[in-house]
Amino acid sequence: MKKYQFSQLGLVNTRAMLQLAMEGRYAVPAYNFNNMEQLQAIILGCARSASPVILQVSGSARKYIGPSFLPHMAQAAVDLARDNGSAIPVALHLDHGSSFELAKECIDSGFSSVMIDASHHSFADNVALTRQVVAYAHDRDVTVEAELGILAGIEDEVSAQHSTYTRPEEVERFLEQTGVDSLAISIGTSHGAYKFKLQPGEEPPPLRFDILEEIEQRVPGFPIVLHGASSVTREHVEMINRYGGQMDNTAGIPEEQLRRAAASAVCKVNIDSDGRLAMTAIIRRVFAEQPGEFDPRKYLGQAREELIELVVHKNTAVLGSAGRVE
Repeated sequence: MKKYQFSQLGLVNTRAMLQLAMEGRYAVPAYNFNNMEQLQAIILGCARSASPVILQVSGSARKYIGPSFLPHMAQAAVDLARDNGSAIPVALHLDHGSSFELAKECIDSGFSSVMIDASHHSFADNVALTRQVVAYAHDRDVTVEAELGILAGIEDEVSAQHSTYTRPEEVERFLEQTGVDSLAISIGTSHGAYKFKLQPGEEPPPLRFDILEEIEQRVPGFPIVLHGASSVTREHVEMINRYGGQMDNTAGIPEEQLRRAAASAVCKVNIDSDGRLAMTAIIRRVFAEQPGEFDPRKYLGQAREELIELVVHKNTAVLGSAGRVE
């Protein structure tokens, strides 16, 4: 596979992005994508709201799209923003990288940022693998995200039965021993659309802001990341169910809690499930209301428009990233 350095594709790493977010007390959106329409929607939504953006793919999404396609898609995404008169910075990030080999492949193919997730291993093994990735990435000006603590739930390749909150006392040692650029922590978010088991009328439990605040005190100015931060929009869940879907008892992270997190040390927020739900809801509606429709442009196009609106809303009303780029 042909090698690229991320700057050849018009991409930037996340270093300046996250520093500006920390200073401005907002969070950079990190949206996952699996196909062209999702990618277009994310870029157009961020261009329209003048927001920096981190484009994310998991290992399995990379395999689905095709590793040789991704550099060209990323470059096309940057061109799409510029064609729409926008100078937003764009990063391409590996989400939940599972091995040094995968991280290396991504770096060599033009990714500007990678996450190595060794949170399921011992502290010592997490440190060792993270250090290996950091050494390779930093030599190529690529930024690295790691994780301490375990998020419950299932999303893509990520699966865990129970969450383990991040221990603030371990954070300082981890950062000193790895040299990582940002850190994903576990404070009550979880992967997937079924984040909590709630009774009818029950509200999701609050995030552990006490843990976040202690981490912020121990490592002031260091970029913190929230994974599993979709709000699982009721409107889209109800639309899916209305048009033949079965998504009962779904629950996500309330927007007001995400707004509070984004105003703290959290300067990158990962959003995947909300994008999937928005597109699925519209596609189901089109199939139900127009059963004779078979042109993918007709249903994927409408789904893309819905995701653009979702991205603009997230950037403007939740993360505070809108209007941060001239």
